[in-house]
Amino acid sequence: MMRLLEDDNHLSVFRYPSLNSNGNTIDPQGRLVTCEHTGRRVTRTELDGTVTVVADRYNGKKLNSPNDVVVASNGSIWFTDPTYGVRGWYESLHGDIEQDKHNVFRVDGKTGNLTVVADDFVQPNGILFSPDEKRLYVIDTGISEGPGNPSHIRVFDVDIDSDKVSNGKVFAEGFAPGLTDGMRCDVEGNVWCSMGWGDPKEDGVRCYSPQGELLGKIHIPETCANVVFGGVQRNRLYICGGTSLYACYVDTQGALKP
Repeated sequence: MMRLLEDDNHLSVFRYPSLNSNGNTIDPQGRLVTCEHTGRRVTRTELDGTVTVVADRYNGKKLNSPNDVVVASNGSIWFTDPTYGVRGWYESLHGDIEQDKHNVFRVDGKTGNLTVVADDFVQPNGILFSPDEKRLYVIDTGISEGPGNPSHIRVFDVDIDSDKVSNGKVFAEGFAPGLTDGMRCDVEGNVWCSMGWGDPKEDGVRCYSPQGELLGKIHIPETCANVVFGGVQRNRLYICGGTSLYACYVDTQGALKP
């Protein structure tokens, strides 16, 4: 896991080995929450540097390979659990798939109880709350399993104080043969998402309005996996390409929740 310091653009190793860490976010206390493919777990790095295991099993069985995570203002942790890491040697260590379904999970911020909030995804991937925490966005990259599977973003009404999501529907599509992976919201509720693994001319970032209207694109010369807002004013969009990190200033600000 690498760390970039914005003041002098210094890049260094933050953690090694990272256990094939994938999605990361920051909780309300400023602690790093990480999905680990090799560890088959979600962890939290405490302010003193120690690592706490948030979740690694459900119903007594190992998780598949937690992929992306978001933390609500009440401390509940929501994450996706596809099978990308556990199936091979590139993103993780090969292992048995123990979970019957590829779930979206919620960890209660007070009790630590782990519950399933959605179980009808082919491969749940990126996950995101709207700024008001009334909508939950989840990417399905099922197209990686073959043609005819989904490559879209779904949106749900959500109650962060329970494990309830409802009224799920497709929010944005048209990614195939490629797919989107990670996403972030700006303060106006627009969804900025990665784009790659399809037509190289489409590699980069797409921005959608809260109604699902495509507002614009940012192209980069390689597949894009994830995005995040940074900078002093949260108006600099960092773009994770396959081998490079890009950044550009945008005329908005990232939502306060990472």
